[in-house]
Amino acid sequence: MIEIKKILDKKGLKDFIQFRYDLYRDDENDVPYLYSDEMFTLSKDKNASFDDCEADYFMAYRDGKPVGRVAAIINHKANERWKKNEVRFGWFDFVDDIEVSKALLLKVEEWGRERGMDSMIGPMGFADTDREGMLIEGFSEYSTAYANYNFSYYPRHMEQIGGFEKDNDWVQCQVKVPEAVPEKFGKIAEMVGRRYNLKVHKLSRKELMKEGYGREVFQMLNVCYGNLYGFASLGERKVDQLVDQYIRIADLNLVSIIVDASQNNKMVGFGITFPSLSKAQRKLKNGRLFPFGWIGMLDAIKWHHADTVDMLLIGVVPEYRGKGANALIFNDLIQQYIRYGFKWAEAMPQMETNEHMLGQWQYLEANYHRRLRSYKKTLLPPSL
Repeated sequence: MIEIKKILDKKGLKDFIQFRYDLYRDDENDVPYLYSDEMFTLSKDKNASFDDCEADYFMAYRDGKPVGRVAAIINHKANERWKKNEVRFGWFDFVDDIEVSKALLLKVEEWGRERGMDSMIGPMGFADTDREGMLIEGFSEYSTAYANYNFSYYPRHMEQIGGFEKDNDWVQCQVKVPEAVPEKFGKIAEMVGRRYNLKVHKLSRKELMKEGYGREVFQMLNVCYGNLYGFASLGERKVDQLVDQYIRIADLNLVSIIVDASQNNKMVGFGITFPSLSKAQRKLKNGRLFPFGWIGMLDAIKWHHADTVDMLLIGVVPEYRGKGANALIFNDLIQQYIRYGFKWAEAMPQMETNEHMLGQWQYLEANYHRRLRSYKKTLLPPSL
């Protein structure tokens, strides 16, 4: 018999987080998520996403042993933006037992209906900056630190449970760093710079800390990503947290800002990239940085002893997308990648329908090697 228990305290939350480390301990392709990041994201008193969200966490037990977990989430701002009543499920992990996965999803369904929701989607996080989707292709390769990874039986369970259908797919692309910037990027970059007064601006640490550039980058997400699947605008407190999480520790050579010189250097595009932390995180015990895990992370971030760079966030405001601003971003970043000796660039999951973003890889040697999916289910009233 499967017993579902709600997480009620910090000890329970620690067990909730620990479950995944135990489940994937022997999987050679898994990259453990950072324990500190998971604890922060799931803590209702810390994560600013809870300004707009409510959530509860549940674990499944059989004979007193944990066998699964799930988060039930409502993003009220996203529901208002998209005029929907959706409950999200996320942090969904389970042993290969259909009774376990079904019981967990039924709990989310019940939780959502009690709060007036009429549909369920997932796997999704609190915000668009959280990991999204369930891996359905690409199980045989090393995973990445910023995207979901799961066992191959997960999507099979979704099919067997019934009632769920595809709602959205993301594809993840690995790009070979060329020996030189492709001529196409160089020519377009030169042309748009001359025609539209666009240029690359490399941030200084002083600008970042004192002039609000870091905040402006993430405020731009609300413009650049506003029409993407499930997106809800980021509040001021969430923006501040993202600046601390990403920008303040970034190697600014690997950050590209595009400005319009004719508009008082107005920021119109950005690219935020980091040396891959996947191999360093793979060595962490239970996702902990201490006592010695931080050494490998520092080695990757500061000394660039990684052969891959992760392209975390790339965005251009809508009115500049047709002007070739993306070419300026890639023209700059590829030069930095070559200088640092990176062999590969790993793009974050991109919607399969985002033809503008996917089209940018046509001038590079690219391999679409992972696919992730979110599922949707209509929730019928209990009497039906």
